[in-house]
Amino acid sequence: MKKLATLVLTLISSFSAIADGISDKEKEALLRLYTATDGSNWINKWDLSKAETTWYGVRIENRKVVAIELPDNNLSGVLPNEIADLVYLQIINLHKNNIQGIIPEVIASLTDLQVLDLSFNKLSGTIPNSICNLSNLRDLSLFMNRISGKLPESIGLLQKLEVLSLFNNEIVGELPLSFYDTTTLKVVLLSSNKLSGTLKSAIKNLANLENLSLFDNVLTGRIPSELENLMHLKEMNLSYNRFSGYVSKRLIAKDLLNLTMLDDNGSIVLLDLNAIPNDFIVSKN
Repeated sequence: MKKLATLVLTLISSFSAIADGISDKEKEALLRLYTATDGSNWINKWDLSKAETTWYGVRIENRKVVAIELPDNNLSGVLPNEIADLVYLQIINLHKNNIQGIIPEVIASLTDLQVLDLSFNKLSGTIPNSICNLSNLRDLSLFMNRISGKLPESIGLLQKLEVLSLFNNEIVGELPLSFYDTTTLKVVLLSSNKLSGTLKSAIKNLANLENLSLFDNVLTGRIPSELENLMHLKEMNLSYNRFSGYVSKRLIAKDLLNLTMLDDNGSIVLLDLNAIPNDFIVSKN
Protein backbone atom coordinates (compact mmCIF):
# COMPACT_ATOMS: atom_id res chain seq x y z
CA MET A 1 0.00 0.00 0.00
CA LYS A 2 2.85 2.32 0.91
CA LYS A 3 4.53 1.63 -2.45
CA LEU A 4 1.30 2.39 -4.26
CA ALA A 5 0.93 5.71 -2.43
CA THR A 6 4.51 6.63 -3.32
CA LEU A 7 3.88 5.76 -6.96
CA VAL A 8 0.71 7.87 -7.04
CA LEU A 9 2.55 10.86 -5.52
CA THR A 10 5.35 10.47 -8.05
CA LEU A 11 2.86 10.39 -10.93
CA ILE A 12 1.05 13.45 -9.58
CA SER A 13 4.35 15.30 -9.23
CA SER A 14 5.39 14.36 -12.77
CA PHE A 15 2.01 15.36 -14.16
CA SER A 16 2.18 18.73 -12.36
CA ALA A 17 5.62 19.40 -13.81
CA ILE A 18 4.33 18.69 -17.31
CA ALA A 19 1.17 20.70 -16.76
CA ASP A 20 3.15 23.71 -15.52
CA GLY A 21 5.68 23.52 -18.32
CA ILE A 22 6.07 26.48 -20.65
CA SER A 23 6.23 26.52 -24.44
CA ASP A 24 9.40 25.46 -26.22
CA LYS A 25 9.83 29.02 -27.51
CA GLU A 26 9.75 30.53 -24.04
CA LYS A 27 12.08 27.87 -22.68
CA GLU A 28 14.54 28.54 -25.50
CA ALA A 29 14.38 32.27 -24.69
CA LEU A 30 15.21 31.58 -21.05
CA LEU A 31 18.11 29.35 -22.06
CA ARG A 32 19.40 32.08 -24.37
CA LEU A 33 19.26 34.59 -21.50
CA TYR A 34 21.16 32.10 -19.33
CA THR A 35 23.97 31.59 -21.81
CA ALA A 36 24.16 35.26 -22.92
CA THR A 37 24.65 36.41 -19.33
CA ASP A 38 27.17 33.73 -18.30
CA GLY A 39 24.71 31.63 -16.33
CA SER A 40 27.36 29.14 -15.22
CA ASN A 41 28.83 31.90 -13.06
CA TRP A 42 25.58 33.21 -11.58
CA ILE A 43 25.32 33.18 -7.81
CA ASN A 44 22.01 31.33 -8.01
CA LYS A 45 22.32 29.11 -11.07
CA TRP A 46 19.62 27.22 -12.91
CA ASP A 47 19.73 23.45 -12.90
CA LEU A 48 19.02 22.93 -16.58
CA SER A 49 18.35 19.24 -15.99
CA LYS A 50 15.27 20.16 -13.96
CA ALA A 51 11.98 21.70 -15.01
CA GLU A 52 12.01 25.43 -15.65
CA THR A 53 9.40 25.77 -12.90
CA THR A 54 12.28 25.20 -10.45
CA TRP A 55 14.60 27.83 -11.92
CA TYR A 56 15.54 30.62 -9.55
CA GLY A 57 13.90 33.98 -10.21
CA VAL A 58 11.49 32.69 -12.87
CA ARG A 59 7.79 33.03 -12.09
CA ILE A 60 5.37 31.00 -14.18
CA GLU A 61 1.60 31.36 -14.17
CA ASN A 62 -0.74 29.33 -16.37
CA ARG A 63 2.26 27.89 -18.22
CA LYS A 64 3.51 31.38 -19.11
CA VAL A 65 6.63 33.17 -17.87
CA VAL A 66 5.36 36.35 -16.22
CA ALA A 67 8.43 37.47 -14.25
CA ILE A 68 12.21 37.24 -14.33
CA GLU A 69 13.71 38.54 -11.08
CA LEU A 70 17.47 38.04 -10.82
CA PRO A 71 18.81 41.04 -8.89
CA ASP A 72 22.40 40.96 -7.59
CA ASN A 73 23.04 37.56 -9.16
CA ASN A 74 26.27 38.18 -11.10
CA LEU A 75 24.73 38.26 -14.57
CA SER A 76 27.42 39.33 -17.03
CA GLY A 77 27.10 39.89 -20.76
CA VAL A 78 24.36 41.37 -22.92
CA LEU A 79 20.61 41.02 -23.05
CA PRO A 80 19.69 38.77 -26.00
CA ASN A 81 17.00 39.73 -28.51
CA GLU A 82 15.27 36.45 -27.73
CA ILE A 83 13.96 38.06 -24.56
CA ALA A 84 11.18 39.37 -26.81
CA ASP A 85 9.88 35.80 -27.10
CA LEU A 86 8.82 35.94 -23.45
CA VAL A 87 5.69 37.74 -24.57
CA TYR A 88 3.80 37.44 -21.27
CA LEU A 89 6.44 39.07 -19.10
CA GLN A 90 5.13 41.57 -16.57
CA ILE A 91 8.33 42.06 -14.57
CA ILE A 92 12.00 42.19 -15.56
CA ASN A 93 14.21 42.86 -12.55
CA LEU A 94 17.94 42.52 -13.24
CA HIS A 95 19.08 45.17 -10.76
CA LYS A 96 22.74 45.26 -9.71
CA ASN A 97 24.47 42.94 -12.13
CA ASN A 98 27.18 43.40 -14.78
CA ILE A 99 25.04 43.59 -17.89
CA GLN A 100 26.61 45.56 -20.73
CA GLY A 101 25.63 46.67 -24.21
CA ILE A 102 22.42 48.47 -25.08
CA ILE A 103 18.78 48.11 -24.11
CA PRO A 104 17.38 45.92 -26.88
CA GLU A 105 14.72 47.60 -29.03
CA VAL A 106 12.77 44.34 -28.96
CA ILE A 107 11.83 44.90 -25.31
CA ALA A 108 9.18 47.25 -26.68
CA SER A 109 7.24 44.22 -27.94
CA LEU A 110 6.62 43.05 -24.36
CA THR A 111 3.32 44.86 -24.10
CA ASP A 112 2.32 43.30 -20.75
CA LEU A 113 5.46 44.64 -19.07
CA GLN A 114 4.79 46.61 -15.88
CA VAL A 115 8.26 46.77 -14.31
CA LEU A 116 11.54 47.20 -16.18
CA ASP A 117 14.42 47.41 -13.73
CA LEU A 118 17.86 47.28 -15.33
CA SER A 119 19.42 49.60 -12.77
CA PHE A 120 22.97 49.40 -11.44
CA ASN A 121 24.49 47.70 -14.48
CA LYS A 122 26.87 48.82 -17.24
CA LEU A 123 24.38 49.56 -19.98
CA SER A 124 25.26 52.17 -22.59
CA GLY A 125 23.60 53.70 -25.62
CA THR A 126 20.27 55.50 -25.52
CA ILE A 127 16.82 54.72 -24.19
CA PRO A 128 14.96 53.34 -27.23
CA ASN A 129 12.06 55.52 -28.36
CA SER A 130 10.08 52.33 -28.82
CA ILE A 131 10.03 51.84 -25.05
CA CYS A 132 7.19 54.39 -25.05
CA ASN A 133 4.99 51.67 -26.59
CA LEU A 134 4.91 49.83 -23.25
CA SER A 135 1.50 51.17 -22.30
CA ASN A 136 1.29 49.09 -19.09
CA LEU A 137 4.68 50.16 -17.73
CA ARG A 138 4.53 51.42 -14.13
CA ASP A 139 8.21 51.39 -13.15
CA LEU A 140 11.14 52.31 -15.42
CA SER A 141 14.35 52.05 -13.40
CA LEU A 142 17.60 52.42 -15.32
CA PHE A 143 19.66 54.32 -12.77
CA MET A 144 23.41 53.94 -12.33
CA ASN A 145 24.32 52.90 -15.86
CA ARG A 146 26.13 54.64 -18.72
CA ILE A 147 23.04 55.60 -20.70
CA SER A 148 23.40 58.69 -22.88
CA GLY A 149 21.34 60.66 -25.38
CA LYS A 150 18.02 62.36 -24.76
CA LEU A 151 14.88 61.16 -23.07
CA PRO A 152 12.40 59.76 -25.61
CA GLU A 153 10.21 62.55 -27.00
CA SER A 154 7.10 60.40 -26.59
CA ILE A 155 7.66 59.47 -22.95
CA GLY A 156 4.26 60.97 -22.18
CA LEU A 157 2.65 57.96 -23.86
CA LEU A 158 3.46 55.98 -20.75
CA GLN A 159 0.16 56.85 -19.13
CA LYS A 160 0.50 54.33 -16.29
CA LEU A 161 4.08 55.24 -15.35
CA GLU A 162 4.53 55.89 -11.63
CA VAL A 163 8.31 55.60 -11.20
CA LEU A 164 10.90 57.13 -13.54
CA SER A 165 14.30 56.48 -12.01
CA LEU A 166 17.22 57.32 -14.31
CA PHE A 167 19.73 59.01 -12.00
CA ASN A 168 23.50 58.69 -12.41
CA ASN A 169 23.64 58.37 -16.18
CA GLU A 170 24.73 60.71 -18.98
CA ILE A 171 21.33 61.80 -20.28
CA VAL A 172 21.35 65.18 -22.04
CA GLY A 173 18.92 67.72 -23.43
CA GLU A 174 15.64 69.13 -22.21
CA LEU A 175 12.80 67.32 -20.54
CA PRO A 176 10.41 66.51 -23.41
CA LEU A 177 7.15 68.42 -23.39
CA SER A 178 5.27 65.13 -23.24
CA PHE A 179 6.97 64.43 -19.89
CA TYR A 180 4.53 66.87 -18.31
CA ASP A 181 1.61 64.78 -19.60
CA THR A 182 2.60 61.74 -17.55
CA THR A 183 0.16 62.59 -14.81
CA THR A 184 0.47 59.22 -13.05
CA LEU A 185 4.08 59.89 -12.03
CA LYS A 186 4.80 59.64 -8.31
CA VAL A 187 8.59 59.37 -8.28
CA VAL A 188 10.92 61.19 -10.70
CA LEU A 189 14.64 60.65 -10.05
CA LEU A 190 16.77 62.24 -12.77
CA SER A 191 19.66 63.56 -10.72
CA SER A 192 23.33 63.44 -11.76
CA ASN A 193 22.78 63.61 -15.50
CA LYS A 194 23.39 66.41 -17.99
CA LEU A 195 19.86 67.68 -18.45
CA SER A 196 19.60 71.26 -19.67
CA GLY A 197 16.90 73.77 -20.55
CA THR A 198 14.14 74.92 -18.25
CA LEU A 199 11.65 73.29 -15.93
CA LYS A 200 8.25 74.20 -17.33
CA SER A 201 5.28 75.52 -15.36
CA ALA A 202 3.40 72.50 -16.75
CA ILE A 203 5.01 70.60 -13.87
CA LYS A 204 1.71 71.44 -12.13
CA ASN A 205 0.12 68.66 -14.21
CA LEU A 206 2.01 66.05 -12.20
CA ALA A 207 -0.47 66.25 -9.35
CA ASN A 208 0.47 62.81 -7.96
CA LEU A 209 4.17 63.60 -7.63
CA GLU A 210 5.67 62.61 -4.27
CA ASN A 211 9.41 62.73 -4.96
CA LEU A 212 11.19 64.97 -7.49
CA SER A 213 14.96 64.90 -7.81
CA LEU A 214 16.74 66.86 -10.55
CA PHE A 215 19.88 67.41 -8.48
CA ASP A 216 23.21 67.93 -10.27
CA ASN A 217 22.21 68.83 -13.82
CA VAL A 218 22.55 72.05 -15.84
CA LEU A 219 18.96 73.24 -15.75
CA THR A 220 18.43 77.00 -16.10
CA GLY A 221 15.68 79.61 -15.83
CA ARG A 222 13.35 80.09 -12.90
CA ILE A 223 12.09 77.43 -10.57
CA PRO A 224 8.35 77.19 -11.30
CA SER A 225 6.24 78.45 -8.42
CA GLU A 226 3.67 75.88 -9.54
CA LEU A 227 5.69 73.28 -7.60
CA GLU A 228 4.07 74.67 -4.46
CA ASN A 229 0.70 73.40 -5.65
CA LEU A 230 1.79 69.77 -5.77
CA MET A 231 0.04 68.69 -2.59
CA HIS A 232 1.58 65.18 -2.48
CA LEU A 233 5.18 66.35 -2.95
CA LYS A 234 7.15 65.15 0.09
CA GLU A 235 10.74 65.12 -1.18
CA MET A 236 12.42 67.47 -3.64
CA ASN A 237 15.99 68.20 -4.65
CA LEU A 238 16.66 70.76 -7.37
CA SER A 239 20.05 71.84 -6.06
CA TYR A 240 23.30 72.05 -8.02
CA ASN A 241 21.72 73.37 -11.18
CA ARG A 242 21.85 76.87 -12.68
CA PHE A 243 18.37 78.09 -11.83
CA SER A 244 17.94 81.82 -11.30
CA GLY A 245 15.25 84.38 -10.52
CA TYR A 246 12.71 84.45 -7.73
CA VAL A 247 11.93 81.52 -5.52
CA SER A 248 9.67 81.33 -2.47
CA LYS A 249 10.71 80.40 1.03
CA ARG A 250 8.28 77.50 0.94
CA LEU A 251 10.13 75.92 -2.01
CA ILE A 252 13.50 76.49 -0.39
CA ALA A 253 12.24 74.68 2.68
CA LYS A 254 11.11 71.71 0.54
CA ASP A 255 14.52 71.22 -1.07
CA LEU A 256 16.95 68.91 0.74
CA LEU A 257 19.85 71.33 0.21
CA ASN A 258 17.88 74.58 0.45
CA LEU A 259 18.27 75.14 -3.29
CA THR A 260 22.04 75.39 -3.40
CA MET A 261 22.93 76.56 -6.90
CA LEU A 262 26.01 76.90 -9.07
CA ASP A 263 26.75 80.09 -10.98
CA ASP A 264 28.22 80.27 -14.49
CA ASN A 265 31.72 79.89 -13.03
CA GLY A 266 30.79 76.79 -11.11
CA SER A 267 30.88 78.60 -7.76
CA ILE A 268 28.37 77.63 -5.09
CA VAL A 269 25.53 80.05 -4.39
CA LEU A 270 23.70 79.15 -1.20
CA LEU A 271 20.28 80.67 -0.71
CA ASP A 272 20.05 81.35 3.01
CA LEU A 273 16.45 81.03 4.14
CA ASN A 274 16.96 82.54 7.57
CA ALA A 275 18.93 85.62 6.56
CA ILE A 276 16.28 87.10 4.28
CA PRO A 277 12.90 88.07 5.74
CA ASN A 278 11.11 88.50 2.39
CA ASP A 279 8.79 85.85 1.07
CA PHE A 280 10.81 85.78 -2.16
CA ILE A 281 14.56 85.84 -2.64
CA VAL A 282 16.73 85.98 -5.72
CA SER A 283 19.38 83.53 -6.81
CA LYS A 284 22.67 85.33 -7.44
CA ASN A 285 23.93 83.35 -10.43
